[in-house]
Amino acid sequence: MQQPPNTLRRALLGAAILAAAVGPGSAAAAEPLKVGLIVPMSGPFASTGRQVDAAVKLFLQQNGSTVAGREIQVILKDDGGVSPDVTKRLAQELVARDKVQVLAGFGLTPLAFAAAPVATQARVPMIVMNAATSVIPQRSPYIVRTGFTLPQVTAPLAQWAAKNGIKSVVTFVSDYGPGIDAEKVFVKDFAKAGGKVVASLRAPLRNPDYAPFLARVKDAKPDAVFVFVPSGEGAAVLKQFTDRGLGAAGIRLIATGDVLDDDLMPSIGNAALGVVSSHHYSAAHPSPENKAFVAAFTKANKDMRPNFHAVGAYDGMQLLYAALKKTGGNSEGPKLLEAMKGMAWTSVRGPVVLDAATRDLVQTVYIRKAEQVDGGVYNVEFDKVEKFRDPGVD
Repeated sequence: MQQPPNTLRRALLGAAILAAAVGPGSAAAAEPLKVGLIVPMSGPFASTGRQVDAAVKLFLQQNGSTVAGREIQVILKDDGGVSPDVTKRLAQELVARDKVQVLAGFGLTPLAFAAAPVATQARVPMIVMNAATSVIPQRSPYIVRTGFTLPQVTAPLAQWAAKNGIKSVVTFVSDYGPGIDAEKVFVKDFAKAGGKVVASLRAPLRNPDYAPFLARVKDAKPDAVFVFVPSGEGAAVLKQFTDRGLGAAGIRLIATGDVLDDDLMPSIGNAALGVVSSHHYSAAHPSPENKAFVAAFTKANKDMRPNFHAVGAYDGMQLLYAALKKTGGNSEGPKLLEAMKGMAWTSVRGPVVLDAATRDLVQTVYIRKAEQVDGGVYNVEFDKVEKFRDPGVD
């Protein structure tokens, strides 16, 4: 049978999404609630998908697959992590064909942007567990985020650097939304605190070669280089930083926690030692909740250390369960969304609140140093800024 042309196919999907949007939201207790989980399980950012998938499975194992009389069914979809068109198509199909009532996941910002109109049209909550550009929740009134924003973890590091003997910096980021956010916020806050940004460099997101950029950093001779690259790329940056002799030349590396992703730390090894970073989560966070989480995660996933993507996913499920309890199992989009707003809980990362106005988390941001702990290299927290909101990008 001949397939309908793309224009007709899109129209049919759009009609189905509208039908789903106006369908019954307060489903019978026996009816399952379906969650469409869209993450990269293949491609250059597959480590993000593996962490999210593992965390969601762990949460279901620990908390059961039924909440408020509703069975939770997670439908996992691999978007490959690099094509917004693929992510949007998967979101449309999940809503129209699979009748999901929640969308979740989203590894990178362009992918979250692509799915946002689908969530708005279908009136289904969209839990962004990973993507970190500041403006993401503004793309749909149905978006809530359980991860973090790049400005949120960058501003405290810029302020710390200026207060701790770093007078000149080159910023070096991946050239897409979060990287640009990180660059702008670091430049603004570092300059405001009296520091000087010598140069700002941006590497392409796809197929990057960091060596030429690091050569330019070495030639500029700053006190430090501030780095942001997406999760999964940190090992390459650290290797080339070492190979190019920047550390030997007296240049410090400071970074957001994406660079020193806990999942990568065993492979980065001693090259990370001494690097100061800022983030909202470390596998070495000393709370009893996190110790239990790390133990359960590593037991369920051999040779995997949980990272911040896992925590964003784990807390995304925590938020969904708490909201369903609050609505008594009613999964109608607007009601579920309202139940999520203002929710507070003790995360494995520390206390968090989903701000009702911004739909972003208010949370603690930690300053960490990579150190040897029990035979491995971990990001050990030594300073923090509590109840820190996304400062946005001016």
